[in-house]
Amino acid sequence: MRNYVLAAFLASACFVAPAAAQETNPVFTGPRIAVLGGYDAIKPGSSADSELDGDDQTVDGFLYGGEIGYDFSAGGAVIGIEGEISDSTGRVNVASTDPDFFGFGRVSTARDLYVGARAGFLASPRTLIYAKGGYTNAKLNVVAVDGATRQDANFKLDGYRVGAGVEHAMGSFFLPNAFVKLEYRYSNYGDARARLPGFGTTESFDIDTDRHQVVAGVGIRF
Repeated sequence: MRNYVLAAFLASACFVAPAAAQETNPVFTGPRIAVLGGYDAIKPGSSADSELDGDDQTVDGFLYGGEIGYDFSAGGAVIGIEGEISDSTGRVNVASTDPDFFGFGRVSTARDLYVGARAGFLASPRTLIYAKGGYTNAKLNVVAVDGATRQDANFKLDGYRVGAGVEHAMGSFFLPNAFVKLEYRYSNYGDARARLPGFGTTESFDIDTDRHQVVAGVGIRF
């Protein structure tokens, strides 16, 4: 009788163990870190306009930064939280009719902060497809001169970010927990504050600024 009970237990374990492994999705759970790089472009939104040199109103450049995150298993899905800090080489000259900026100057992108969540599903045991969204706070630097006077202004922009991507677990012998990822993100900033030297920081005011990014990442999961 005892042998029958043991055999039944082992048989049930054979069925439960694969199901539990599928339930936990160990390849895409736990803490992770990654370095990021890619294309960054920020420009006025559909309800705004600016007078940059020429017809191109986009400030674009190379994005670089890093992220940390933590993922949980939810049945056949993966849910995670993440934070990111990045910067960009984007810079463009400005020809503005706004007298506060004297007529000529430079607009450059600076640090960009993001915190949000993502959710996805397994396209294969080692490939995750996901969508993401959250809060972003970016900074723009403006330098303006009229030949004799120079003015530096910093703008802090608040908005939201949404995106989608694919992540692949490498599973190599030397880095069994390494992964690579590729994602597209769209951000829209609707509020801003300006800091003017000698005048302090202004109250929040409405803006409409769009940002498009295509980013690759390489990371490791712990």
